[in-house]
Amino acid sequence: MNSRMVVFLMVLLGIFAFCPGSAYAMHIMEGFLPLHWCIVWGVVTLPFLIAGVLVINKRLSQHPEMKMLLGLAGAFVFVLSALKIPSVTGSCSHPTGVGLGAILFGPLTMSVLGCIVLLFQALLLAHGGLTTLGANTFSMAVVGAFVAYLTYRACLKLKVPLWLGVFLAAALGDLMTYVTTSLQLALAFPAEVGGVGASFVKFMGIFAVTQIPLAVSEGLLTVVVFNLLTVHSKRELEELAVIPKTFVGAKGVDAQ
Repeated sequence: MNSRMVVFLMVLLGIFAFCPGSAYAMHIMEGFLPLHWCIVWGVVTLPFLIAGVLVINKRLSQHPEMKMLLGLAGAFVFVLSALKIPSVTGSCSHPTGVGLGAILFGPLTMSVLGCIVLLFQALLLAHGGLTTLGANTFSMAVVGAFVAYLTYRACLKLKVPLWLGVFLAAALGDLMTYVTTSLQLALAFPAEVGGVGASFVKFMGIFAVTQIPLAVSEGLLTVVVFNLLTVHSKRELEELAVIPKTFVGAKGVDAQ
């Protein structure tokens, strides 16, 4: 991958990530979930991580030149998911960044990258937590990644313009992360009146104010980055079956 393109992407991500934000944390924080739910989400997430490690080892053994592109996908997740924008009632929201990597490498690979990112954020940024690592990984790096991947693949089959497929994949992956987080919180803290359903609606309402525009913004940024990759890493994207070999759109990702 062209080194100048890598530098440009890092600058672009840096500008996006260090815009004025909040000091709040959004991943479910350390000690917030009851212990039994921490165990449940950890157990549910573990098979995806094991499968993801196997997929990464196989892919890199066949295509060692993909390491830089894989690193870029991980950096994209780290930077975007570290950005925090305040929501209501003292909570906050953030982009996830998993859509790009899910499009490039598939959801199982992103489950591993997402878990690594969340682990470093918990240790270095006090963003999230170790006991809630399973829950945060499942919502962002499993559900979000699978939704993004399946959305993009469906768009390819339906002959949807690539730019729109990328946008929808990133935006829906982001939104479904927060739907899942809301469900996790609702299951752990059901309302006295209305139970899990009422609690789920409450948490969804808290995040929706900021998460919908954030999802749109993440979708647009992902399209920009994907455009650059189609110019500078076209061969790698063809090998990964991300774009068709007949793809010729150098100035945009809508040539199909």
